[in-house]
Amino acid sequence: MSENSLRVKRLRPEAQLPRYMTDAAAGMDLAAALDTPITLEPGERALVPTGIAIALPAGTEAQVRPRSGLAVRSGVTVVNAPGTIDADYRGEVKVALINLGREPFVVEPGTRVAQLVVAPVTRVVPAFVDELDDTVRGAGGFGHTGTRSGAGDRSGE
Repeated sequence: MSENSLRVKRLRPEAQLPRYMTDAAAGMDLAAALDTPITLEPGERALVPTGIAIALPAGTEAQVRPRSGLAVRSGVTVVNAPGTIDADYRGEVKVALINLGREPFVVEPGTRVAQLVVAPVTRVVPAFVDELDDTVRGAGGFGHTGTRSGAGDRSGE
């Protein structure tokens, strides 16, 4: 197998291989491996099995991300987006879904519930220091740069 191979172990007979839906897709769709449908009531969460375990290439991670169509049409998204799968994890890939919509949502067997994006990992060595270098932003936090799109517009400060 090449170093870009994603080794996938089928854990349930209903499992589907993750797959890219277009030639330029960044993420592979993950499908629900279920015997029977799961109904997510508004505000309810569920851990949806995919029926697969994976072995990622060295130096990578996998991110479990929402599918935009589910989010826009039904209000269903991934609770811990993006969920991180470390390269040394060998358990079943599961998707933590939440229904933020107003109507119940039924996850049918085979429903594509999330995307899996494989990305490189940079590991760093943390170290305490006495001072940090100054930047233009400084300690500005949430909402610090405002909401308007004009160049240099900092009206939200």
